[in-house]
Amino acid sequence: MAEELGRAAVIGCGFAGIAAAVKLAECGIPVTLFEAGKVLGGRARGVDYHGIRLDNGQHILLGAYHETLSLMDGVGVRDAVLRLPLALSVPGQFALRAPALPAPFHLLLGLLNARGLPFSERSSAIRFALRLRLMGFRLARDTSVASLLARHGQDGNIGRLLWEPLCLAALNTPMDQASAQVFLNVLRDSFSHARSDSDLVLPRVNLSALLPDAAASHIRNRGGKILTGFRIRQVDAVNQGFTLHWAGGSEMFSHVICATAPRHALPLISALPGLAPAAGLIRKFSYQPIATIYLQYPEQVQLPQPMLGLSGGWGQWVFDHGQTHGTPGLLAVIISTEGDWQHVPAEQMAARIAAELKQVFELTEPLWHKVIVEKRATFACAVGTERPDQKTGLKNFYLAGDYTASDYPATIESAVRSGVKCAALVSEAISN
Repeated sequence: MAEELGRAAVIGCGFAGIAAAVKLAECGIPVTLFEAGKVLGGRARGVDYHGIRLDNGQHILLGAYHETLSLMDGVGVRDAVLRLPLALSVPGQFALRAPALPAPFHLLLGLLNARGLPFSERSSAIRFALRLRLMGFRLARDTSVASLLARHGQDGNIGRLLWEPLCLAALNTPMDQASAQVFLNVLRDSFSHARSDSDLVLPRVNLSALLPDAAASHIRNRGGKILTGFRIRQVDAVNQGFTLHWAGGSEMFSHVICATAPRHALPLISALPGLAPAAGLIRKFSYQPIATIYLQYPEQVQLPQPMLGLSGGWGQWVFDHGQTHGTPGLLAVIISTEGDWQHVPAEQMAARIAAELKQVFELTEPLWHKVIVEKRATFACAVGTERPDQKTGLKNFYLAGDYTASDYPATIESAVRSGVKCAALVSEAISN
């Protein structure tokens, strides 16, 4: 049976690789998943510290992330998230809460009743939202998010308190560089279809437990193999198939999905025939960082909401893990995109963030802190960025990852979509 179906290899156990392997295993296709590290999840994984399983970065999902939520359903972890109706708040400055109305009326009424902005800016934001809908969320020519907002009069407080935080959270790219078209794609799917698409979906467990661990069991139960600590060093195209090499061994497969981060994919694909165009696009990428600063306060500390915005300092969002993960007093602050924070040591960064939180919430000093910086967290989703397709110029070799061709920026959803698409391409190739 295995010989009839072919044998597929997936390189990389991030969310893209896991999604691909789940779908291949469900199709009955023999699949082996290779992971260089010891922990599954790639750039979205758990990290142990002070006896607590933290995440290497704070991720949120949206109700519009249908492929990710469907995958979670399939492996039995849908209840591992906290789903909240859209509510965005910057304490003392801004608050928007969407009522229980069909889309897009929930957003329009939410904008109308938003607190902290003059009526002129709220009405301007409503006109902007309606204009985008009439445009079908499509631009004749891509431009930066900053230029788009300025053109539509959205560069005042409404830009600083609403559109910019949403842009940074979704695209992880400064507004003067970020692709307005990709930003509109996210707004389109989140606000123009079903009201539930704009829900904030917050993990209740660490990211390894959110999907990778359950998916691994799902894959193994269907005959798939997962090998951790196996760094693929070379891929050779031979005899209608591929030989994967690692330290101390090699194995041949009929189909390969390379689901590593782009910088790790590059050395694997550069020498393969037909992959030069994809490698060329990856070489042009620039990257943006993300910092997550964990601060443990006394257990009685609790924020007004599980997720709040911050403005005027380095911190952009703060999450209360007591309300989501059952870890009282543990707060996680996110800094997206490049900035002055990159040039200071971790101790100074944590002190700065603690001071910002103290000013907003009147907190005491934290008991401990942990700073995690992903220097290349995502590719820069800038205007004009070209991304390689999942189907390459080499037969039966595919690319998966949040950096591959997609309507979306580098998100868990785009990673999962790419993995699902690659699995479908492998299944189609084998069936033909």
